[in-house]
Amino acid sequence: MGTHTICIEGREPSAQGRLWWALWESGPRAVLDGPTALIAAGLSTWEENFIHVSVPGNATVRQLPGVRLHRLRDLGPRITAGLRRTRPEVAVVRAAQWARTDREAATLVAMTVQRRLTSTELLLARWKGTVKSQRRDVLDEVIRDVCDGAHSITELDVGAACRRRGLPIPTRQQVRSGRNGRVYLDLWWDEFKVHVEIQGAHHMQGLAGVEDAVRSNHIAIQDHDVTTLEIPVLGWRMRQGTFLDQIEGALRARGWTAAA
Repeated sequence: MGTHTICIEGREPSAQGRLWWALWESGPRAVLDGPTALIAAGLSTWEENFIHVSVPGNATVRQLPGVRLHRLRDLGPRITAGLRRTRPEVAVVRAAQWARTDREAATLVAMTVQRRLTSTELLLARWKGTVKSQRRDVLDEVIRDVCDGAHSITELDVGAACRRRGLPIPTRQQVRSGRNGRVYLDLWWDEFKVHVEIQGAHHMQGLAGVEDAVRSNHIAIQDHDVTTLEIPVLGWRMRQGTFLDQIEGALRARGWTAAA
């Protein structure tokens, strides 16, 4: 299977065998990196089209099919036992920067923290030390959201978004802690009996809860008692327009009009 690899069973390596093959054929200084390093660390539900391998900039490496090679000046902290790979706090920052979309980047960050592959402290420290990033603005918000939950959204954020949309600003706001350490930001529009609960990111599975919240909110708007909407903190970042539409729908259903 190359200069350094023999496949004993089958015609080509599979599963973890492909990761070993990519490392052996990329040389002794190569490490798995980005999403591939996270998969090797336990992010088993994530699917990636390429094997991401990083090498020092001066390494002599030939291109391998299905392997995306990254030449870096500094590989960063590494795990050398077993499959050589970058540490999760390094891998997730790079994975988010190499992701195809902002949504994919946010999902990788959220899932890595939720699976406890790294701590929020290590992730924040690594991100603060990252000098260059094409996704600086997006990842600044996403990493802060994932690491600090609903605390990362302030009344200024919500008030400014409502004013831009021409909506009334909430009459009351309160950060509260729930069971299992979950953090929520509660917003009330008392006159119209509308309540919005912004939920911390750590209780979600990636961004799967965003779509669930969109659907459940459509149903909740039809209720005749106090209307409660649920907004995942990452949903507020990634689909703010959709959730503002639902807040406006709830307020209008309770009698608010733009003229009021």
